Amino acid sequence: MKPENSNFVKRYLEESKEVASKIDHASIERIIDLFLEVRSHNGRLFFLGVGGSAGNASHAVNDFRKICGFEAYAPTDNVSELTARINDEGWDTAFSQWLKTSRLSKNDAICVFSVGGGDIERKISVNLVRAVEYAKSVGAKITGVVGRNGGFTAKMADACVIIPTINAETVTAHAETFQVLVWHMLVSHPKLQTAPMKWESVEK
Repeated sequence: MKPENSNFVKRYLEESKEVASKIDHASIERIIDLFLEVRSHNGRLFFLGVGGSAGNASHAVNDFRKICGFEAYAPTDNVSELTARINDEGWDTAFSQWLKTSRLSKNDAICVFSVGGGDIERKISVNLVRAVEYAKSVGAKITGVVGRNGGFTAKMADACVIIPTINAETVTAHAETFQVLVWHMLVSHPKLQTAPMKWESVEK
């Protein structure tokens, strides 16, 4: 085994501890407050992500519906509509047009899961940029859990958790991992949780 590889596991786990220690608590609390406001107005949550973050969005939809009683959706859960929009209208507007058809309103919120948060100048995750722009135009609340410097999402968000970069070689891995940690923290929070989780309930 090469010397640089022999300590990878230890280094990766140490990085994870450092990432966790540097996450801004206040940003998480702001998201909690915004989600509470959304629920109090019978609003909906829309989770947006691509790649691994799309899988995270789908999982989050399940948790916020089942554990917290939200009406929640992700555009990537309907592969037929998503691919039809990409084929007919283009990738850049696939999410924004889906939100438009979903009648996104000021009572709703979007939550972006992304490694970079979108960058219009470098044409990275333009679909997320257009979705955030549309959400802003209708007065919906904008939240996110993103890596790097937060990108366009962080600039436009009402509340955004930025996953700190500890090692440039593991930005994606940590960003997508900590999306999971943050939303599980949210659905477990006493202010948001409305239903017991299975194993926690059977162990009592």
